[in-house]
This record gives sequence, structure tokens and C-alpha cells, in this order.
Amino acid sequence: MKFGAPYMAVVLWLVPALVLFYVFAAQKREKVLERFADKSLRSVIFSGHNEKRSKLKRILMVTAVFLIIFTLMRPQWGFKWQEVKKQGLDILIALDTSKSMLAEDVLPNRLSRAKLAIKDLVKKLHGDRVGLIVFSGTAFLQCPLTADYNGFLLSLDDVDVDTIPVGGTSLAKAIHTAIDSYEGGKKENKILIIITDGEDLTGGVEKAVDTAKAKKVKIFCVGIGSVAGELVPVKDASGKISFLKDSKGNVVKTKLVEAVLRKISTATSGLYVRATGAEFGLDFIYEEKLAKLEKKELKSRMEKRYTERFQFPLVVVFLILLLEPFMCERKREDDKNGSA
Repeated sequence: MKFGAPYMAVVLWLVPALVLFYVFAAQKREKVLERFADKSLRSVIFSGHNEKRSKLKRILMVTAVFLIIFTLMRPQWGFKWQEVKKQGLDILIALDTSKSMLAEDVLPNRLSRAKLAIKDLVKKLHGDRVGLIVFSGTAFLQCPLTADYNGFLLSLDDVDVDTIPVGGTSLAKAIHTAIDSYEGGKKENKILIIITDGEDLTGGVEKAVDTAKAKKVKIFCVGIGSVAGELVPVKDASGKISFLKDSKGNVVKTKLVEAVLRKISTATSGLYVRATGAEFGLDFIYEEKLAKLEKKELKSRMEKRYTERFQFPLVVVFLILLLEPFMCERKREDDKNGSA
């Protein structure tokens, strides 16, 4: 036997509590009777009371409470094998981890805000597999496609601007890494979501987009940052904050480059969304686009399906409650005459 809702066992304390209540009530009643009449007179005064039936009613009520809780725990025994098919999308998220993601035009900064938005997106997923790619000057698969959302979130928490030691930003390598991460090339609705400020410093984007289009990978881009540009604060070893500078000693000002991201998403039948402080854009992409896509079968397996047996204790409870009103605690006349 197993239970479908074993957590309901926490309310089993009601059973001993009810027993203690009845015991306390009986002791209290006995003390009241002692003050009311002498013990030798009680059998005459209460000759119409059937104490055995009274005790039986209390026992039945305790039993009923126990069986109600037992029913809520959903007892199960016996099973049959059933084929379970799971459907969903394969969603890869490519997250820019270059130094420009430290810019604070989106609070607390671009990278931290992006990670929070990804966590909110994961809460909406039901059966979809999700994977994580991190990229800057190069790219690698931080977390392969998985339905283990807790494991995915642990991988996401480990990401920062030092995850990849190679500086710069390469959108092409992020796209190629995503293409290589899919199993086979015949699956429909392969999704890649790129979160970046759009600054590409290595080139090769057009070729990568053509490959993604041929492999039927839809690319959705979320542009994060301001078009006007923002300085990039960095901390040195002593914790002192300064601003990022290029090789010539000039302060770097990072800007959102929307044109590149629009071109990528349009070419692959995806969508471009600009992130703001109030609405990041991932929720919109999922609800308006991804949730409406036809989901493919991810895997099929045989699982045990246990048979629910809560009906049996529930029937007993019903009979007890049906019988209880007819159990009169007063003795019938023939009982009185017999006892006399």
C-alpha cells in the first residue's frame, strides 16, 4: 500500500486529541455527578441512560475521524502499467556574459536582471526542456537541455562575467553552440533565446543565422540596455569601483544594438523584444509565441499507475455517520424492565 497524499498524515494528531477530549469530558462529568448525587443513587437517577451505547458512539466518532484522514491521504494499492508520453519544446537560452552586461542602465545591472527574468520564465515551463549557453568572446553549453529545472537554476546561479575568460562578444559562436546542442536535425520548433546588448565584436553572424535557418532553429532575441549607451562599472581587487576602459585607455560606453538582433530574429522566423525595467520580454515571448507552438514528443516510457482505494474507508465513514443518529443513548423500556 502507498499513499497519494502522505502529507495529510500531519493531521492525524486530531485522533488522539479527540480521544483525550472524550476522556477529559468523562472525568469532568464524573466530578459533576459526584457533587450532584451520591453514587448509590446514580443508577436510579440515570436508569434511562445507556452507557454502553454512549461509549460505542464515541468510539465510532473517533474511528470516523481517523478514516476521514485516512481517505484524504489517498490510499492506493494494486497497479497497472501505462505508457506515458511527455511533450514540450526544446528551449536553449544564450546569455551574454561579457563585461558590458555589468552596465546599470537596467537595474541592478543587465546580467543580474537577465538572470531574474530567466528564473521567472522557468516557472512557466511545464514539460519543456531548457538549456543554458553562456557566451562572450566564445561560447559553451553551461547546462544541456533538461527538464530538471532545479538543476538548470543551479547552473544559472553560477554564471557571472568571469564565467568565460575570453573577452568580447560573439553572437555567431552562441548560435553555432546552440545548433550543435540539439540532438539530430529533424526536430521541429527548436528554440534559441539570445539575451544580449547586441554588440558583436567578432563577426560571422550572417553565416551562423543561415545555418540556424537551415536547421529550423527559431531565434528570439531580447535586447537589454539603452540605445544612448552606458558606462560599465568594474571592481578591482581592493573593491574599488572604476569604469571599464579599452586597450587605448578610453572609457568604454556600451550601447544596445537593436538592428543586429532584429535581423537575426526576422531571418529565423523568431521575434525581437527590447527589455525594460518593468517588462523584460521573456514572458511575452513565451506566452505570445512559444506556448502556441506545436509541442513535440520528448520521450515515452512505461509508468506504474496505482489504483485509488479511498472509496473503501469513505464508505465506512458514510455508514458510521448514517448509523450514528439512530444510536439512542436512552434505554428502551424493555431494557429498563430487564435491568429492574
